[in-house]
Amino acid sequence: MTTLLTSELASRFATIALGHVTREYPNHILHGLEGPHDAKTPSELHPVFYGSYDWHSCVHGYWMLARLLRLYPEMPEAPAIRDLFGTMLVPDKIAGECAYFDRPMARGYERPYGWGWLLKLAAELHGHEDPAWGGALSPLTERIVQRFRDFLPLATYPVRTGTHYNTAFALRIAADYAETVGDEALFDLLRTTGQRWYGTDTACPAWGEPSGDDFLSPALITAECMRRLLPASDFTRWFDAFLPDIAAKQPGTLFAPASVSDRSDGKIAHLDGLSLSRAWCWASLARTLPDTDPRRPVMLEAALAHLEAGIAHVAGDYMGEHWLASFAVLALTETDR
Repeated sequence: MTTLLTSELASRFATIALGHVTREYPNHILHGLEGPHDAKTPSELHPVFYGSYDWHSCVHGYWMLARLLRLYPEMPEAPAIRDLFGTMLVPDKIAGECAYFDRPMARGYERPYGWGWLLKLAAELHGHEDPAWGGALSPLTERIVQRFRDFLPLATYPVRTGTHYNTAFALRIAADYAETVGDEALFDLLRTTGQRWYGTDTACPAWGEPSGDDFLSPALITAECMRRLLPASDFTRWFDAFLPDIAAKQPGTLFAPASVSDRSDGKIAHLDGLSLSRAWCWASLARTLPDTDPRRPVMLEAALAHLEAGIAHVAGDYMGEHWLASFAVLALTETDR
């Protein structure tokens, strides 16, 4: 099983995403209607991100294509990616996406998961080969940045679930945008929020992991969030207290890939994503440790086991296929950023 993003694997993942980012149906819409005039098709509601079964999966499908194009600009699928971006990431279509977010009922739409992924896409497009793509996206990017600025001071408590509502994941990927574009005020807000939510966490038991439809590990994504936000010395102290028994492979539940009983069930299929996101977190966290730290090989071994468990099932059923490749690319490329 590969542990590297080869050109062949990049082509495979790009082909998967190109096959679904403009596939309108089946579609799952979490859409608030203010009246009968709001009963519209996905592409009428969202001129760009209407495919991939749901809005957020479409957004991170675009992110993956942008990442693959950056890494492999001569890949066979590159012309199709450029054509897609040149057709879809244009001002008039993004204006339609902005109009949706300007609706009063959309105040909490895609909060926080989709918000984080939109900023992750904006970060990937920043400095890309065609500045028009990120430039076209910028009005929507600005709206999402403002959403974070408005919401985080009001959010007294974090959400520690293993699904879309997890707040640590959103902070983690939003931080990439803030750093990439040099938005120090946003990064400071993300950091202070993370410290407020998670700064006193110790001896995480991870006793509820995994739940039946997790695609994130509440424990590991919290650690990865704090690694991204805190200065290295502060993170080291925090991490030592948060997961103090890693060298002994405890909590044991974090080291065993989840069993997936039915990949045609969209919720159960989330568990393949859990393997991939755990692989990303374990590898990223391990690389903060010295080579001589006894935790490092244990964590890298766990990362590899989870990567191999998840990457084998990226394609096969649309319930996983519409999003899992993005998490595979996250696991294969983010730890070396």
